[in-house]
Amino acid sequence: MRDQDDFLTIGRFARLCRLSVKQLRHYDDSGLLPPARVDPATGYRYYAPAQARDALTVALLRELDVPLAVIAATLAAGEPERARLLRAERDRVAERISRDRARLELLERLADGGGLPGYEITLGREPRRRLAVVRAVAGPGELAERTGACVGRLLAGLDGTPWRPPLWGLFPLDLGEGMRIAVGAETAGAAGAGEVAAVAGLEWEVLPGGPVVETVHHGPYAQLPLAYNALMAAVHERGLRPLAPVREAYLVGPGEAPAEEWTTRLVVRVEETAEVGA
Repeated sequence: MRDQDDFLTIGRFARLCRLSVKQLRHYDDSGLLPPARVDPATGYRYYAPAQARDALTVALLRELDVPLAVIAATLAAGEPERARLLRAERDRVAERISRDRARLELLERLADGGGLPGYEITLGREPRRRLAVVRAVAGPGELAERTGACVGRLLAGLDGTPWRPPLWGLFPLDLGEGMRIAVGAETAGAAGAGEVAAVAGLEWEVLPGGPVVETVHHGPYAQLPLAYNALMAAVHERGLRPLAPVREAYLVGPGEAPAEEWTTRLVVRVEETAEVGA
């Protein structure tokens, strides 16, 4: 058994590792960094000098806002697994930063415009469209990634098949977990397109024609909520009922212009009323 002098009191160990006594007690209670010895009579905690490396690692990772559960798994893991865990946490932080940057740009656009930007809302009619589509399931935070992946799958499936721009994105009215989304295109020949779709594994989506409310958004896709705000407000102010799916037509997109010049047409089919036809 080690001599009492081989251990450090919780106060000395805290100063050595640049942690507070309160933090060490919390890490002990959570099972993250238990002391090497606890006096059964007094309950005092004692730490071994060899624990300093783990304690300093905990302090560093907490400073980087790494969750306690991830820190615990990292300390318990061997070298290859530890690197994998830290890379996964790095990717999580990068994704959060990307979302925060998009929010910042959205707020800047709102602030620069003195509030919600103005969008021209148009009432009109949309023809029936038959699209070759690929589908996916997404949550709100995955929408951009899954939509982009759908675009890639669709273009691969349409390889060699004539189709008419633009590409169309189809989305539910309400955003939530498990959303079913699709990206599609009108093919140039209905008969031949059916055969190609079957071979390529594409599906068909028929979009009914009828009255619509629409607007056009200029700018990055992350700022589309501004256009949706204006579009849905106009729908409800006119007493109309929106019908799924919401349609996005990508008139100018990545690879064709800078993000500030991307152009997206937003179309919502509405329940036909006398007001729409007026």
